[in-house]
Amino acid sequence: MDRGTYNPCYTCRNRRIQCDQSGVPCGKCQKAGLECLDKRPFKWVKGVAIRGKLQGHLYENANSSSSIAKDKSTGSAKPKRALVRASARRDQRFDSSGTTSSDSSSSSSPDLSLIIQDPTLSTLDKTSKYYIDYYNERICQLFIVYDTERNPFRSLIPLGLENPVLMKALLALAARHHVNKGQSFHEPESPTSPQLVNANRHALAFKHQAMEALSKSLSDPKLSKQDTTVASIFLLVFLDLLESGSDGWNYHLEGAKNLIASTYPQSGSQAGINHGPGQTVQEIRAFITKQIKVIETLGATFLRPKLLSYFASFEQQELQLQEEIESSFLGCPEYLLSAMQLLSMQRDSISEPNQLDQIAMEPHIKETKSLLEMVQNFDCYAWASGLPQSRTPSPSEIISLCSLSRSYKIGTVVYGRRILDAMTGEKTVLDDTVAELLGLIDSLQNDRIMFKCVLWPIFIAGLECQWQPQREFLIACAERFWDITNCLNAVNAAKILQEYWRQTDASGQAQSRWIFDIGRLGRDWLWI
Repeated sequence: MDRGTYNPCYTCRNRRIQCDQSGVPCGKCQKAGLECLDKRPFKWVKGVAIRGKLQGHLYENANSSSSIAKDKSTGSAKPKRALVRASARRDQRFDSSGTTSSDSSSSSSPDLSLIIQDPTLSTLDKTSKYYIDYYNERICQLFIVYDTERNPFRSLIPLGLENPVLMKALLALAARHHVNKGQSFHEPESPTSPQLVNANRHALAFKHQAMEALSKSLSDPKLSKQDTTVASIFLLVFLDLLESGSDGWNYHLEGAKNLIASTYPQSGSQAGINHGPGQTVQEIRAFITKQIKVIETLGATFLRPKLLSYFASFEQQELQLQEEIESSFLGCPEYLLSAMQLLSMQRDSISEPNQLDQIAMEPHIKETKSLLEMVQNFDCYAWASGLPQSRTPSPSEIISLCSLSRSYKIGTVVYGRRILDAMTGEKTVLDDTVAELLGLIDSLQNDRIMFKCVLWPIFIAGLECQWQPQREFLIACAERFWDITNCLNAVNAAKILQEYWRQTDASGQAQSRWIFDIGRLGRDWLWI
């Protein structure tokens, strides 16, 4: 194992020094004679809290109304770390099938003996408590590049405790991922083990309850304007990634965009903000709106032209904040996303070529060439090394971020080039460009954090690959992506690519018009 595979240890981070990441223990901890810890150590304390008003306080009956009243009196809206830290290491909490080790011999709901009881959860049943813990441990780190204390997905937990729609969406995500953990990439099927059969029932029930509660909220003028309603729809997009990656995400996306446009303040006013943690809500708003841009932009590249509406709220709501990797879903630079969105608009403008003669096409050709030049001039290393972070990134982390951003850069170049080819009638040979993209994907295979972000570049490369070894490599990459994320859209991405290759081979010539055709192959897919 090389030095780059180690993450900075908790001990060095807690001492506010840069870890040398030389091994376990690291050199600095060894020199100082300190225990080199991977995560913050778990501490048992007497009472329900380590500090604050509840320090040392005990509840004889955690379900009593007095307990709930006392907890609400604190007014705290941040996730309590005692609530979510039941172990010092995540992988010690759940085995490979997604169940707790104490649950492996039982066919009933998972044993929750390891979960710390917290007053805010006192009204929830054991199954819901288990999935909240699962969401915190598994889901929060899945849909973000770096899982930190500022993880916006984790900030949704306390809001969910006050809102049934958001809570059910959160629980549905956790339960569905739990089920997927027990399935195979090559032959995903209905679960058969008692534990996963129960989890599947939970997932279906939570989703049904979430959709019913969402429908009621949307029919209520007041409830429909709550931030928790938008957040619930946002989570349903990710639920679709876990379930299939098709037939739902685009409808949820359009609904969320409409609610944001009608609900979120336009000029920094506080209208529409729910009672609760103002700063946290504002951060969640900014995060959700930006990630909707990511989903919309990347999703549009593989959809039929003009299927998604234009989301003007990006410009209207002063969201040009400093880009932060710690609140990024995929690690794709915003500069490239903006270029990609403009390229999709150019594609849409020529989707009906009979309406444009050669003279009318010239402005589109000029604009597309300009966009491609901008993308090619983007400096990925400068972007990766200049991102603001709460801690100083290691050289290996900067290199990984650079490789990730380059995979999106090269993918955008391929996408833009095929749009330009459709305008000019040419067929550019992109073998070297595709080979570079494959090399970048390969370089990230051993980095679980980065590799969970590369399904879009994998699919772009797959649409261009003509050689069997390249295709086999990409199917293996899709399987690797599945092993890390357990999102069923990875399984379907492999199937769609294999069907596309079959059609391409049967036609006897490589296809370069996939920018139009891929959206017509099957359903509406989201490859992220």
